[in-house]
Amino acid sequence: METASPLELHRLEVPAPQLFPFAIGTFDTIGPLSRAAFAHRHTFHEIVHVTAGSGEHVIDLHRWPITPPNLGILSAGQVHHWAAAHGVDGHVMLLEDAFLLDRPDDLGLLRRLAADHPWQALPPEAAAEVSGVLDEMLREFRARKPGMASVLRAYLHILLTRAARWADRGPARPHSGTDTPAQRFLRLLDEPASATGMPVAEAAARLGVTPGHLADAVKRATGRTPGALLRDARTLEAKRLLAGTGLTVAAVARAVGFTDPAYFCRFFRRETGTSPGRFRRRCRTVPEKHHVRRDPSIAPGGNGT
Repeated sequence: METASPLELHRLEVPAPQLFPFAIGTFDTIGPLSRAAFAHRHTFHEIVHVTAGSGEHVIDLHRWPITPPNLGILSAGQVHHWAAAHGVDGHVMLLEDAFLLDRPDDLGLLRRLAADHPWQALPPEAAAEVSGVLDEMLREFRARKPGMASVLRAYLHILLTRAARWADRGPARPHSGTDTPAQRFLRLLDEPASATGMPVAEAAARLGVTPGHLADAVKRATGRTPGALLRDARTLEAKRLLAGTGLTVAAVARAVGFTDPAYFCRFFRRETGTSPGRFRRRCRTVPEKHHVRRDPSIAPGGNGT
């Protein structure tokens, strides 16, 4: 009998008439869940600028020390929590895909930063730039003047571009400006279906291309095959559930699309070099008495992430 709940999923919810797929504030104004100490994930992207505090920010099982000033970038679906955190303060920005619907390059850059550079320790010059951009975004968001969305998108473009420069210690990588099959496939990896054993043929059909064309495009863009990336997505989801929930191994197997727990264990060992049970014992993040909360990410009372 299952006694634990799977990872919490927080949605970006704002009351009408201010419905908008974007929010920015401080850790305090966004709400208590902005410093949540339990593993959870979002349907939205999150950017945090930490100016004070100590402890760790755990993002997809990797522990990043809080050494202000820091810049953290998470994409939708990533699992995170704050561990032994004290005095954490700064800016919090939340946005959905819809906010960048007409800016696919910026959305792609956000996702790449979240995957490759989710946590940065900012040098003084970069810290001043981040503070300046986010302060301007916060003022713009609070003023609610005509054209607000365009101004916010422009500032976000600046922030992401500069974050890429700091991460790479050089110019940001150029982007094609087109929505290629490889880019659409990488976005597909963020969807729940990719973590439950989606075949490459199904992924290709959803993207409107042949499996061969998809394989060529993804290989050119990433150096890897679609099948390998789909296995990675499935393995990562299994890791998230093993580390962040109290579900049994059999329940985790079902959640990632395996009907046979024994086959799941063989798959997991092949992909990670260890068993699900041993992996859980090594990096478990859920307290024995985990209190489940279902607060929205932003609500009239002001909840957080």
